[in-house]
Amino acid sequence: MQKNKKDTTVSAAVIKRLPRYFRYLRMLLNENILRISSNELADMMDVTASQIRQDLNCFGGFGQQGYGYNVTYLYGKISEILGVNENYQAIIIGAGRLGQALASSPVFTKRGVEVCALFDNNPQVIGKEVDGKKILDISEINNFCENNIVDIAVLTLPSEFADKGAQLASSAGVKGIWNFTSKEISAENYPDLTIQSVHMGDSLMMLCYDIRSKENE
Repeated sequence: MQKNKKDTTVSAAVIKRLPRYFRYLRMLLNENILRISSNELADMMDVTASQIRQDLNCFGGFGQQGYGYNVTYLYGKISEILGVNENYQAIIIGAGRLGQALASSPVFTKRGVEVCALFDNNPQVIGKEVDGKKILDISEINNFCENNIVDIAVLTLPSEFADKGAQLASSAGVKGIWNFTSKEISAENYPDLTIQSVHMGDSLMMLCYDIRSKENE
């Protein structure tokens, strides 16, 4: 876990909220707003000013009483905390529709991650380029990672191949997995990897539940 200057452990809940601060601060910079108070930021984010101050105090505060927050400075510090400035390199394992869509998405570059290659075992897609990134044969992963710095493997394989993808990523020496398959990948089986899973189906079902609940009120 990360620690602040007072050497206290930062909770997972605070870490989970940091990307949201990152997004809102980037919006402010795009609107050329360079200074904001905790109350103004709280109104934008629909949280309390106290919550914002508590969260940011975990990392040293970054604000000045009577002035608020310097948006450029705060955005830079949160980017640093989140590793946006580390220039992480990613590969995508599974170059089907989802994999190709992600490769073309700005979601990576906006967060300091570069997709350097895609991998698949389908002869019909191997050799093609997606947004300037070549689709390589999945058997070439180890060789590619030996000759290139790769930090992250994005899994967009069918769920039955999730563990195979994790094994490939682990053996290739990547540091983390962004798992888009519907299967849970046990961190205990891959202690050398940091794993984050995205379950789009779960999110969709929660949306449907909320709609249904409101209709039944």
